Amino acid sequence: MAKEISENIEQYLEVLYKFGSKDSHVSTTTLSRELGIAPGSVTQMLKKLEDIGYIDYVPYKGASLTDEGSKIAQKITRKHRILERFLKDVLKIKDENLHAQACEMEHSLSDEAERAICHMLEHPDTCPDNHLIPACDFDFANCDDCINNQSDIEDIGIREFNLLSISQLGSGEEGEVLFIRGGDSSLSDAMDAGIAIGSKIRISDSVDSNYNVFIDDSQIEVSRDLANNIFVKTF
Repeated sequence: MAKEISENIEQYLEVLYKFGSKDSHVSTTTLSRELGIAPGSVTQMLKKLEDIGYIDYVPYKGASLTDEGSKIAQKITRKHRILERFLKDVLKIKDENLHAQACEMEHSLSDEAERAICHMLEHPDTCPDNHLIPACDFDFANCDDCINNQSDIEDIGIREFNLLSISQLGSGEEGEVLFIRGGDSSLSDAMDAGIAIGSKIRISDSVDSNYNVFIDDSQIEVSRDLANNIFVKTF
């Protein structure tokens, strides 16, 4: 049975996910500003989150997510951003109200409802602010497999690790492609680029909106749109 995570903890982890990376810490000042909480209270919560195992905390430097914390943060961030897309595209909510509305809804949105929204919106890759929508944690290789699976959500396998899109990787990072978001067109674009499920890739660099990627000994150029939809497990 999944561990119950409080809304307060989810908010902290979400901010850490937004502003941090595996190589950087988010300062207590940033957390205090984003959450509207006094720095002293932020420090107390960070110590608690470290004890739980969700973050690594360094006094006077800040906090970064552990693998466990990152998995929770990625899930709540996905719900927030897909809700913003739903609120804008379907309900026509004004742009200035999207963030607050999504914040109110994200913590109570079930996995089943999230999946249904994703299907209805045809698996979007970015929120209205053009931030990447993380991959879901259902153990599918592509979105068509998810759409065609009629099992109850409790019976669908869940990945025990995070996936990162090519667009989230830095120079020199490596990984194995395990999920390609989208339907036939995304799969076709990936195949045309020489990328398939199981491909081992290494990021060379990025230029403008494109990414130079090595597959075996071959270097190819991947557009940002495609990079947003190809997800890997990093080595």
